[in-house]
Amino acid sequence: MGRKWMLALAAAVALSLGAAVIASAVSFTNRVGNLIVTFGGEASPKKLPRHEYAPVVTTFFGKIKTADGTHPSALREVILDIDKDARVNVKGLPVCKPSQLEAQDTKAALKVCGDTLVGSGIAHAEIAFPEQPPVPVSSPLEIFNGGEKGGKVKLLIHSFLTVPVPAAIVTDVTIARKGGGLHSVARVPRIAGGSGSVVDFRFKVGKTYTYKGNKVGYGEARCPDGVFKVHVPKLLFKNETHEAGVAATTNVSGSAAVPCTPKG
Repeated sequence: MGRKWMLALAAAVALSLGAAVIASAVSFTNRVGNLIVTFGGEASPKKLPRHEYAPVVTTFFGKIKTADGTHPSALREVILDIDKDARVNVKGLPVCKPSQLEAQDTKAALKVCGDTLVGSGIAHAEIAFPEQPPVPVSSPLEIFNGGEKGGKVKLLIHSFLTVPVPAAIVTDVTIARKGGGLHSVARVPRIAGGSGSVVDFRFKVGKTYTYKGNKVGYGEARCPDGVFKVHVPKLLFKNETHEAGVAATTNVSGSAAVPCTPKG
């Protein structure tokens, strides 16, 4: 299979807020070389207004593995574009700064930025040191509002691993308007100095709150024509543990039309 394939959802995205507007459950598996990637998601409510924006909460899930069982390349960057039927609201929400999350375990991160929380979940990673069996590790995912500046919204995804040493990992997601739609970029830091790769995850993103007397959602969507158009110009994996026969980088791109149900 070529490196360009159809994507209904981008992980890391995953880790990217723009995908939080998908209003119908999707799940698929694709293979690129030795890498096998599964992504899926479901939002609530499934039915959305044709013209008015409504709050949505989305569940994401994904799995990354290899055909031969070797350590998978590490997901490092996701670029995702979604059409004009999606938007993000942060006005009136408290803001968390990246410096508040650095070196913090999950409990401490929630203590300092809990009022900015917009999502949560869990992720599993695999740490592969030379000449040692891979070590599985897990961490809660806590997703915080990083605020808005210059028309760009920040999303901070915090995780905390205890192997090989206790360390916080903060994924920075930037969301901006582009051509009327959402353009988001998620950059995942190196895990365990490059020895770690995410192997699966599941999390929810979304929050309904009141701003100036109106009920609004952190992520909102509408469904005028029964479909969301999604384009992924870059889904970047890096072979940071130098697995034999695996490319240094694997770039995946694609597009998809994701169905939704109009109401009203």
